[in-house]
Amino acid sequence: MAAAVDVKQLAEEWLRLDKDEATRDEIYRLLNQGNHDELGKRLRNRIAFGTAGLRGPMQAGFACMNSLTVIQASQGLAAYLLKTEQHAKRRGVVIGRDARHNSEKFAKLTAAAFVAKGIKVWWYDIPTHTPLVPFGVRELDAVAGIMITASHNPARDNGYKVYWSNGCQIIPPHDTGIANAILENLEPVSWDTSVVDSPTLLIEGSLGLVQDKYHKAICTAAQPGEQPGNLGPGLRFVYTPMHGVGLPAMERCAQDLGLASQMIVVDAQAKPDPDFPTVKFPNPEEKGALDLAMATADAASVTLILASDPDADRLAAAEKASDSWHIFTGNELGILIGSYLFERYPQSKPRDKVAMLASTVSSRMLHALAEKEGFHFTETLTGFKWLGNVARDLDKQGYDVIYAYEEALGYMIPQTVHDKDSISAAAVFLTAVSHWKGQGLTPYGKLQKIYEHIGYFEDANTYLISPSPAITTGVFTEIRGLGDPHPTHIGTRKIVRWRDLTVGYDSKSKDHVPDLPVDASAQMITCELDDGARFTVRGSGTEPKIKLYIESSGKSSKEAKDGAKEIQADLLREWFKPEKNGLVLA
Repeated sequence: MAAAVDVKQLAEEWLRLDKDEATRDEIYRLLNQGNHDELGKRLRNRIAFGTAGLRGPMQAGFACMNSLTVIQASQGLAAYLLKTEQHAKRRGVVIGRDARHNSEKFAKLTAAAFVAKGIKVWWYDIPTHTPLVPFGVRELDAVAGIMITASHNPARDNGYKVYWSNGCQIIPPHDTGIANAILENLEPVSWDTSVVDSPTLLIEGSLGLVQDKYHKAICTAAQPGEQPGNLGPGLRFVYTPMHGVGLPAMERCAQDLGLASQMIVVDAQAKPDPDFPTVKFPNPEEKGALDLAMATADAASVTLILASDPDADRLAAAEKASDSWHIFTGNELGILIGSYLFERYPQSKPRDKVAMLASTVSSRMLHALAEKEGFHFTETLTGFKWLGNVARDLDKQGYDVIYAYEEALGYMIPQTVHDKDSISAAAVFLTAVSHWKGQGLTPYGKLQKIYEHIGYFEDANTYLISPSPAITTGVFTEIRGLGDPHPTHIGTRKIVRWRDLTVGYDSKSKDHVPDLPVDASAQMITCELDDGARFTVRGSGTEPKIKLYIESSGKSSKEAKDGAKEIQADLLREWFKPEKNGLVLA
């Protein structure tokens, strides 16, 4: 009964604060129904301000994405910026949005919260792709950027992505500082979204101020020192924005590269549609997501496909090799772009000052190329918040950072933005395809040449759906208990390095302190094996998943693939035990 009263009080507090009729009605209805279980799920815990901001289902309650939690997040962020950044009111914040349900409303409420604090808003007045926000932050010298998007999540989700004044996603201590400031600013100050449409000195439509410069930066990154637009005929490709906002930017990119007439768009997925009707999940990584693009390409006798996710920060590619489609993995596309950027790097500049980055869950191919060619390689924690910020640190140390990538289809071209960007990555990739064509190679053919140079790398990545965070934690705790101070084998392979970024232990370092930041709230273990294979297992920060990233290398593709599959089977049998732990294999 005490719990029921407690929930009732939370519901009353919600009804006092919320001025959005739709979400007020949701809580009111649940209260009338006496559905205390659902009210508890929605109201007891606050939506966590974590990886780059907020993300979750759009429904009423403190635990979800809705008008009230967006206002509270904006007020907290505004207060934190006023406290930490110089001239925050004058420099202002960039606010953009995608085309999801409620994105425009959430963006306007965000703007209203900043205006109420006297902070200037650089407003993007139509839906845009995510990379334009970090680009705008740097171009306009803003103190922060907010993008309303849930990237490739299902249609019912939305999110609130925050960029710092350096144009990178936020990292500690700012994430904690903002989270604390949100808790200190829960009482809504303004619900007046009309300020966005009214004449005011504090809101400036700014898309026109940054769009041309963004595309100019892409041209410079894709074709340095050249007149853009000379990729010429014969480079036909199919593009799908997957019901998202990528098409206008990709059309402009193709035009700048001289490929406007060579790009065929998947009609059924061309326009923004927040329901994503033609795909099960609006994520180019998911099985079947590229089926319509393949059908379009086959009908037009085109052998190359590019795809963006709905907010157009991730890029996928596929090639008709022989008689079947080869969908490039994130790692394969990653090494193709990285190797091209290195090959074209000016011979007159010192190679040891060239730097590239990849996250710890990505392939070791870029690392292997760095060892062969003598450029600098840095590994970071998972996510572009780390890749972007570490790249900026390397810049300060005198390195020329030309590229970073992560296996989940994220590619960063720092000349444009310090975040993943499908448009600038597509421009570089298309330029590379044109270059390889001159050598008689397709992207798939070039990939085989790279393997001959650095060895064959194959992965057996997968994930397990976990019933709860508690079970995920329990599984990892059990794994740690399989040895002292850590397990020594997986199957027949010996573990030669154990790095646990949850508890802060690295068997390879002299003092056993890891070379990457430790986070006790996130499960992550990386192992290097005696045959050169490597894997990382981690709990997802945004989904109820345990992710397994497994990579093996060998003298042939088959040898590498067989090794990776063996390790996957050993991990499932010895460590994760899906049946026993109630985990569902993808």
